[in-house]
Amino acid sequence: MKTLNKEMQAAITPSIAIQILKEGNKRFMNNLKANRNLLEQVNDTSEGQHPFAVILSCIDSRTSAELIFDQGLGDVFSVRIAGNIINEDILGSMEFACKVAGAKLIVVLGHSKCGAIKGACDHVEMGNLTALLSKIQPAVFDEKSVLENRNSTNSEFVEKVASINVNRTVHAIVERSPILKEMIESGEIGIIGGMHIISNGEVLFY
Repeated sequence: MKTLNKEMQAAITPSIAIQILKEGNKRFMNNLKANRNLLEQVNDTSEGQHPFAVILSCIDSRTSAELIFDQGLGDVFSVRIAGNIINEDILGSMEFACKVAGAKLIVVLGHSKCGAIKGACDHVEMGNLTALLSKIQPAVFDEKSVLENRNSTNSEFVEKVASINVNRTVHAIVERSPILKEMIESGEIGIIGGMHIISNGEVLFY
């Protein structure tokens, strides 16, 4: 599989970018990796990079974006932080990825059985983690359908909060970045949320 160059990147639309990720995830689930020469890709990208997407995902060791979407060197920008939350630094990184480097799609990727989500559901307070989990708390409060056992022992509650958290992050990116909002509204880039099911590797896009 060829390394992306500027011309190939320019020909990719947001919808094509989503399709590329879906096809890559299918290969991952079926253990059918695309044929790549990674050392060749190192050489091909040594003078520049032209990724087609920026993926915000959790630091969870099972959710490496390049692996679960079967992508190579130079294909995607990968932003990883517990609970796939955003802050000014991440927004700035996304603005660089899209406005400067030409990425066509932003993906906010949550995952099942997320430890950060569980911590927020349990209102954990511990060092610097307290401030991070506070950014997930609004998703906990937004979940209204579960009335009992609203904590990490209730897997249904945890997964519903995880889904809400992804959607909140998608909306927050648009609300907090005029640059990205303008690019999305013009159709220059797309934005989408999704959930990685760690039990089988499948990514479900919203």
